[in-house]
Amino acid sequence: MKHLLAIVCCLMAAVGTSAQQRTVSILGDSYSTFRDYVVPDSNEVWYPNRPLDGNDGNDVQQVRQTWWQLFLRQGAFRLCQNNSFSGATICKTGYRGEDYSNRSFVNRLRYLGSPDIIIVFGGTNDSWAKVPLGDYKYDGWTDKDLYQFRPAMCYMLASLLDRYPNTQVYVVVNDILSKDVTETMVTACKHYDVPYILLKDISKQWGHPSQQGMAQIAEQLGAVIK
Repeated sequence: MKHLLAIVCCLMAAVGTSAQQRTVSILGDSYSTFRDYVVPDSNEVWYPNRPLDGNDGNDVQQVRQTWWQLFLRQGAFRLCQNNSFSGATICKTGYRGEDYSNRSFVNRLRYLGSPDIIIVFGGTNDSWAKVPLGDYKYDGWTDKDLYQFRPAMCYMLASLLDRYPNTQVYVVVNDILSKDVTETMVTACKHYDVPYILLKDISKQWGHPSQQGMAQIAEQLGAVIK
């Protein structure tokens, strides 16, 4: 009887621990992708990156080496959804001025499940593509506004807060962004009182985090998101 009671107590403790685990959804770009691990699976991915035409590739070859897997494991979080899309911009303008509406953050923010925490990790492609900055706009957005970075950044944060009440939103700011893009992300986050994490000295290969860089990202996020 005592043995049975001990088993029941252990099971109850396990269930309680599981129920306390917080869930995380990711809204990201190539930095957060990995083949077969993004939703929907039609999203383009960058990892794992194979050697090609003299390119040594990137040494992140297993999903356990990604920043988000490391972060989840270190913090005992559970993944709700990883909606990351390689090459995605926050606004609807992409490279060469092309229309990136479908892959944009402002479009995909609707598809993150029901998480306790949302981590937004973007802005890199907006910076690299030199998308139009526009002006800060905190309400009354038109579709035309969303093709510019500043109003799109504001729209994204406002929409996340409205769509996911009682969910903590964090914004990750890459360490290789242009001054204007970094300043825009920080300004918008301050306006909406959304915590942001400024990455520092992330190791990269071909513009993307290496194994070392992934571990650095996980560590820097873990220092803020407990």
